[in-house]
Amino acid sequence: MDEGIRLNKYLAEAGIASRRGSDRLIEEGRVTVNGEEATLGTKVMPGDTVKVDGKAVKADTGGTVILAFNKPRGITCTANKDDPDNIIDYIGYPRRIFTVGRLDKDSEGLILLTNDGALADRIMRSRYGHEKEYIVTVDRDVEKDFLDRMESGVEIEEGVVTRRCRTELIDPRRFRIILRQGLNRQIRRMCEVLGYNVVRLQRIRVMNIQLGKLREGSYRDLSKAERQELMELVEASRLAPKE
Repeated sequence: MDEGIRLNKYLAEAGIASRRGSDRLIEEGRVTVNGEEATLGTKVMPGDTVKVDGKAVKADTGGTVILAFNKPRGITCTANKDDPDNIIDYIGYPRRIFTVGRLDKDSEGLILLTNDGALADRIMRSRYGHEKEYIVTVDRDVEKDFLDRMESGVEIEEGVVTRRCRTELIDPRRFRIILRQGLNRQIRRMCEVLGYNVVRLQRIRVMNIQLGKLREGSYRDLSKAERQELMELVEASRLAPKE
């Protein structure tokens, strides 16, 4: 006998929101099942009609998609069709997907895309401290204490100090930085506070997923081994004490 699927899981698989975000939508009375306002714990049976804000939604039953994409500079990490540079139209993937976090329009490199809202939420939440690695080129030679100050934390606005991070000088104007948080335009703002302008910013790793030799503007499915390790890291971070 088919026991159905919990509504928050159904909405997450439809790419509407994470399970927690879906619970909020349900609590706000924005979700209906077969025309009736849904409640937390509602289950969706085959043939049921689910709507959010009056618009029908359907869970993606084709399995979890996780893509690695080498985003070119100038592409916007949005699904908004009004933006001619939106990443979803650029990729043209045949199933509904969305980005896991963001890379600003002037940055390039690795970004993950998925149809799994719960997975995206787990990867993005800063409290889990997942690593993201970047190669940064600045507009002048790096002075002696610059990387030390980057590592120790930079006050990018009043009361907002970045977490400690790791850096490595590559050449006089280029360095590697590994972050465990994702504030808006964080690296650019850190550099600006310390008197530098970013010339090029490329992300080369998210957790265990490497950009590698993936061509700019191309995407690939994660390998079975990459998926397994990613899931293990996500689960381990969920169980670890929060900072």
